[in-house]
Amino acid sequence: MLEKLESLKKRFELVSEKISDPEVIADQPVWREYCREHSELSPIIDEYNEYSALLNTIEDDKELLDTEDDKELVEMLREEISAAQSSAEECRERLKLLLLPKDPNDEKNVIMEIRGGTGGEEAALFAADLMRMYGMYAESHNWKIDIMNSNATELGGYKEISFSIEGKGAYSRLKYESGVHRVQRVPETESGGRIHTSAVTVAVLPEVEEVEVDINRNDLRIDVFRAGGPGGQCVNTTDSAVRITHIPTGIVVSCQDEKSQLQNKDKAMKILRSRIYEVMEAERNKEIADKRKSQVGSGDRSERIRTYNFHENRVTDHRIGLTLYKLGQFLNGDMDEIIDALITSDQAAKLAGEE
Repeated sequence: MLEKLESLKKRFELVSEKISDPEVIADQPVWREYCREHSELSPIIDEYNEYSALLNTIEDDKELLDTEDDKELVEMLREEISAAQSSAEECRERLKLLLLPKDPNDEKNVIMEIRGGTGGEEAALFAADLMRMYGMYAESHNWKIDIMNSNATELGGYKEISFSIEGKGAYSRLKYESGVHRVQRVPETESGGRIHTSAVTVAVLPEVEEVEVDINRNDLRIDVFRAGGPGGQCVNTTDSAVRITHIPTGIVVSCQDEKSQLQNKDKAMKILRSRIYEVMEAERNKEIADKRKSQVGSGDRSERIRTYNFHENRVTDHRIGLTLYKLGQFLNGDMDEIIDALITSDQAAKLAGEE
């Protein structure tokens, strides 16, 4: 680890020189890339410098300890060595985490898709609850949310809804939300007071640029049609809605929330790129050895990941066995306790794979 850190320190020093070089500054794309690298390396080098200083303190104090006769000073040196060793071990653990391979998608914006599953109208209503939850979570992080496509029901639920969340690190925190979310409660549509179990599927996709996914326009079939809401509401008189089919993969994306056909097409293409990218990533991940896979990961959308039990005021994440008895707060966007625990579990699994 120390050899790797020394190599990174030399690279950091070189990058620091480059971002101050007038010739590099004149080439803005290159300069921005150096700035990005400098930003990524800074926390590692800061931690390494602190770690090195602690090791030096320990070494200097041990040398003094070997030559010192004063009992009071000897005791003070031993306490200082013990404290420095404890701090150095904490630094070392933080460095291990900082040196873990970064998910290249972590800093990207997110496209989320929520679909009602088992449970009919009740599942659609819970899809709306999850949409509200993610919206409030995004707001608490000063992220921007934009509805891309929705299929609402007459009772205010969603058969499906797609939206983007823009903000620094959005994917790094929301990627763990992919999977099946189960709800246990008495539905609004239930007159007998019985608890029902319904399910909603959430997919979290990193928003990707055109250069990251090469889509041949000849592989697309684009259809336009008139948008409409539940029960025939909000029906447009122009063909503004867009449906795009990617023929090689069979992926179909529809967008109808915007009044402009061009805007709907742009949003549909964003979703399509992200879905194709997800397929590509899944194929790559199959080639990774099982022992190096995270136990939490970014979630399989067919896996049941969480249960929301209204009767017990309980939310349980099944991947890490964590239960919180504050369902109301969680549904109001207070999700960080579970997300932080998922990140910690993911990091621990990756560290175990590195060892």
